Amino acid sequence: MWILLTVTVFFVCRYVCQKLNTPLANPLLFSVAIIIPILLALDIDFDTYYADNTFISMLLQPAVVALALPLYEQLPQIRTNWRIIMLACVVGSGLSLFTASTFAVFFGADLTLVASVLGKSVTTPIAMEISSQMGGEAAIAAILVLIAGLVGALFAYPIYQFLGIQHPIAKGLTMGNVSHALGTATSAEKDPRDAAFSSLALVICGVITSILAPLAYDYALWLSIILR
Repeated sequence: MWILLTVTVFFVCRYVCQKLNTPLANPLLFSVAIIIPILLALDIDFDTYYADNTFISMLLQPAVVALALPLYEQLPQIRTNWRIIMLACVVGSGLSLFTASTFAVFFGADLTLVASVLGKSVTTPIAMEISSQMGGEAAIAAILVLIAGLVGALFAYPIYQFLGIQHPIAKGLTMGNVSHALGTATSAEKDPRDAAFSSLALVICGVITSILAPLAYDYALWLSIILR
């Protein structure tokens, strides 16, 4: 029943957003705004809803793999610019981890929340695994990933236009670095070249974040002791 609700609401919202033709009209955002009030009104808990939508959740990983097609098409560009790509991914992942942990500790978050924040800019399965390994809450990590993805999907292209950023490498790497799969899906709708570099950044940043997350957590632990 609930999977039917999810699919119906999403496709209706997608149709409406296509008609509105504005970056701020995002089908996922509209769907969330409709489904959550329905579940609250009917007193349906998250576990029940999620269990009925397991099949949709399982599609996330093959959807990410499908992004390899535009990646393959841009292989010559990737070979030529691999140094820039690696530098952008390393710097972006490092800044995301250490700024998130710094702000979380500074505003008084406990270490469980800090661990949940660390993976906010990578795709959901990686973020949830990082959070669990660090002692965080996987559910919180998933919500933060969704928020990061929505922010990128809504505002990235208006920002690119405002700043005059046109190169697909610049747009793709920043999108994949910060807004993972949801941002990459948005890039795929705009330009396949953007999507290729976004999917590449998504994968590389996921690996780098997994490696650096323990260091960022130890840094947050040290910082929390210093600020006491």
